[in-house]
Amino acid sequence: MIAAVFVLLVIGSAALKSARHAEPPSPVAIPTFAVPTFSPYTPKPFPTSTSAPTSNPRPTRSSSDSSTSSDTGTTTSRPRLNTTLTGNTLYRAGSLPRTACRATSTNVFNDAQLKSLILKTGQCMSRTWSAALGRVGIDFAPPHYAITARGGRGACGDFPQRGSIVPYYCPRNTTIYASTSAMSRGRGNQRGYGSLSSWHGAIIGMMAHEYGHHVQQLSGLANSWWSKTLSSRTLSGRLALSRRYELQANCFSGMWMRSVATSYPIPPVRRNNLFYFFSNVGDWPGYPRDHGSPPNSGRWFRQGYERTKAYQCNTWLASSSSTS
Repeated sequence: MIAAVFVLLVIGSAALKSARHAEPPSPVAIPTFAVPTFSPYTPKPFPTSTSAPTSNPRPTRSSSDSSTSSDTGTTTSRPRLNTTLTGNTLYRAGSLPRTACRATSTNVFNDAQLKSLILKTGQCMSRTWSAALGRVGIDFAPPHYAITARGGRGACGDFPQRGSIVPYYCPRNTTIYASTSAMSRGRGNQRGYGSLSSWHGAIIGMMAHEYGHHVQQLSGLANSWWSKTLSSRTLSGRLALSRRYELQANCFSGMWMRSVATSYPIPPVRRNNLFYFFSNVGDWPGYPRDHGSPPNSGRWFRQGYERTKAYQCNTWLASSSSTS
């Protein structure tokens, strides 16, 4: 299927077959933690890339580009962006600004209500991330949304994919696709997320994960990951890269949910609900290990929620055990 590798989600539908309570993951500083087939599709090029990878989790800007203003004749200098996986300019963005984004009363099993909440919170995500990316000179454009009750076909294939319930982000047209009924109620023998939590914040946390893939696209992380994936000679190597990519989006999701915790609101009991939810989704026995184990899924979401700073989501410097 075209661009199947970009059906990027933290939620493995298999997780819903075996959902169970787990001990809450302990917070970590920078945690010390593939897809079977790959399409020839490459993400949209990121024009301002550049420096070699660095091991510094707080990257510095690379050399500057110069441009001349036609109005004043003056030359201004704009720092180049570091688009590498380990030293990306995004890691300098710090914490996300607190955003007022109050959730409306939403029944996740009502398709119209859930779609409305997804689109509303998507606008909040754009306000938050545009401010953070702008601080470090990363150009921003919001993603598009295709949210329907039953699903359909998008630029990267069917949504949800056959045998799946999950939404996905398509870099070809920077669009987030989702079926509200599949997510909440399930489809076929796949149980919906509503079986893990009937609280709407859990599904919004998942949509924040998809938005995290858009942030990876804007910052050049997506292109760097894809290039590395194409050069990997082993399936295990490609799967390991995919897990780091997905778990990073989990961490970005946690950052955003924390940024709206006061207004959404997300009181302690709901915060723990999110920790439980993300700790019970991910890779399960018998399925491709491309998103990370349920415990690591929960740890990286919690990492973003509790540590809050972008550099704390640098999964590319984390240990293999914490990205397994």
